[in-house]
Amino acid sequence: MPAMDKPPRIVSIDALRGFVMFTMIFVNDLAGVSEKVVPPWMRHFHGKSGMTFVDMVFPGFLFIVGMSIPFALGGRLSRGEPAWKMLLHVLARTAGLLAIGILMVNDESPGQEMSGLAPNLWAVLMYLSAMLAFCSISFRMASTEQLRIPNLALRIVGIAGMVTLAFMFRGEKGGRIISLSPFEIHTVWYGILGLIGWAYLVGSIVFLLFRTNSTALLGCCALLLAMYPAERTGVLDGLWLGRYVGLGGTLGSQPSITVAGVLLASMLFPPGRIKLAGRLRFAGLFILGCSAAALLLAGLYGINKNAATPSWCLWACVITAALWVIFHALCDLGTVHPIGKILAIAGENVLLAYLISEMLPSLLDLLHLDSIYDNLASHGLASGIARSAGCGVVILCVTAGLNRAGFRLRL
Repeated sequence: MPAMDKPPRIVSIDALRGFVMFTMIFVNDLAGVSEKVVPPWMRHFHGKSGMTFVDMVFPGFLFIVGMSIPFALGGRLSRGEPAWKMLLHVLARTAGLLAIGILMVNDESPGQEMSGLAPNLWAVLMYLSAMLAFCSISFRMASTEQLRIPNLALRIVGIAGMVTLAFMFRGEKGGRIISLSPFEIHTVWYGILGLIGWAYLVGSIVFLLFRTNSTALLGCCALLLAMYPAERTGVLDGLWLGRYVGLGGTLGSQPSITVAGVLLASMLFPPGRIKLAGRLRFAGLFILGCSAAALLLAGLYGINKNAATPSWCLWACVITAALWVIFHALCDLGTVHPIGKILAIAGENVLLAYLISEMLPSLLDLLHLDSIYDNLASHGLASGIARSAGCGVVILCVTAGLNRAGFRLRL
């Protein structure tokens, strides 16, 4: 694809994505440190109503997915791509995220038997297969046409590996991921990537319908948030889709965060449409409006990540939008700050970083390095923080290196 056909990249969005990815790796790794030394505010909130910064990582990704949609799909619209083709692209990306998410969820289930493969080996092969299934390699000395067949071959190998490993899987009491007679796909839940996939699907459909119409996007946010109380009060009972996916949370309140990201990014697309003062005013009103709504709704269902309550969703929008304003100042209004540049490079390939971070525990166990790694965090909170921060830095550096070398993941 020629460079002019590529959707424009907003450095602040890439940098924010890289920052959230680093935070996710950090908190996930820190979760493996003894609860005796890690304070409650550095873990997921446990209780009826409340949140910590850890509870903001997942919705941060949902919001950034929304901010990326106008540039990804808007670029296709500007090139005259038909709506049906874009919808197929969206459905394919959603299916890819759901497939990886389902495999990851089953990998976490107890009592695994992998038909001759050790569970850790199955997990490592699964992550490597997922990386190949969605990889895209590019080199300066080779044209896109020259790399078309190698890319296709790698993807076929990856998809074949994912399918084979799915059929090899045996969970507790012989449970399978895929059953053919009758056909069934086992999902305890869809995993983080699966939930992001559902939110991406809803956010993309909303954008294709309303483009950058801020009034319509705001209305869709409110409607999606309203699905949460609708499900809680039984209004959505009996709908067939509810048998497969949560209507109030997975298709309602969580996608509202993504559509809110689309709304905030609508002032940036096309680039230069709104000047700096207008962008800051829009972002400020967005943050104030979401804050007011979060305060008003907190008394109904509380602030709870696992339940995906409306107030939690709105506070996530507030915090992520405020972080974007900071990165906007660091990255888009002049010379890119060095920290922003590093995060932006890593933020261009976060799916790879995420898969590497999730594969790491199984890889360490497989190489019998897990005890050495655990000992790095055995000397108190400071050592645990140092290990987790180091893990995040190393993985992002590896990801950035692979990105620069031409290895990317594209769903």
